[in-house]
Amino acid sequence: MQHLVETQQFDRPALKRLFEFATALEDKRDKSLEGRIMGSLFFAPSTRTRLSFESAMYRLGGDVVTVDGSESSSQSKGETLEDAIKVISQYSDIIVLRHGEVGAAERAAAVSKVPIINAGDGNMGQHPTQALLDLYTIQRELKREDGINIAFVGNLRYYRSARSLAYLLSKYKDIKVTFISSPELNMGDDVKAHLKENNVPFTETEDMVSGIKDADVVYQTRIAKEWIPDPKEYEAQRGRYIITRDVADHMKEGAIIIHPLPRVGEIEEAVDASPHAVYFRQVGYGLIVRMALLKTMLSGKEL
Repeated sequence: MQHLVETQQFDRPALKRLFEFATALEDKRDKSLEGRIMGSLFFAPSTRTRLSFESAMYRLGGDVVTVDGSESSSQSKGETLEDAIKVISQYSDIIVLRHGEVGAAERAAAVSKVPIINAGDGNMGQHPTQALLDLYTIQRELKREDGINIAFVGNLRYYRSARSLAYLLSKYKDIKVTFISSPELNMGDDVKAHLKENNVPFTETEDMVSGIKDADVVYQTRIAKEWIPDPKEYEAQRGRYIITRDVADHMKEGAIIIHPLPRVGEIEEAVDASPHAVYFRQVGYGLIVRMALLKTMLSGKEL
């Protein structure tokens, strides 16, 4: 895999190898990437993804050069993404790219001399490394790959990580999906068509309580003010789907709550002490998954 642009690039054997490698890297630091440089190009805001990748590179002995979109003189001067990538790929051995436009990672991959990792493109594009760490979290916590009932809750139309995870789940057996949202924020037809093509049953509902009753995984999302173009729509949706401690206490035994973070009120802090809450462990799982990706892609080996 020269570039990581979308989750559809993976098959089950590749995912298994990546996750086994990630587990082997837990609590490890080494110098395997000493002398290698990661270009951290975040033309759109990020905290967790950016710090996670940069921390992963440092833990492997590598170095980081960085571009922050708010400080990018090249963007302010009107430089195209393609020209920026052609330049920065001269400075780096691998580039992690976050961009506000859907398809930006694919455009970058078409001109880059070095591997491109999509760290999120647009609000309706993909975020494959977030989906990989979400899937790793699910398998690590539930201790199985197949036979999983997952409920996606909240902002599904404008949540690229939920879209990316849905594509990944279609590679497994006996997966059942419930999409819980208002009609205005329901999952895109492209994702639902993909699930149908791969014989993954799904249902849609506006009722969170009934929708999560039988779920093994509840994937909660933020309404994301910055992604909803109409302020009135945002105000109408804000606060509609909130996981309280009472809601969590009525989940089935062994079920988990995950969230790509940050949360902004959609999971009450009282839920943090619930045995179902694994979203902060999820952050740590993401670090080792990204370490495994960097080591693999910079080695030139197949997953």
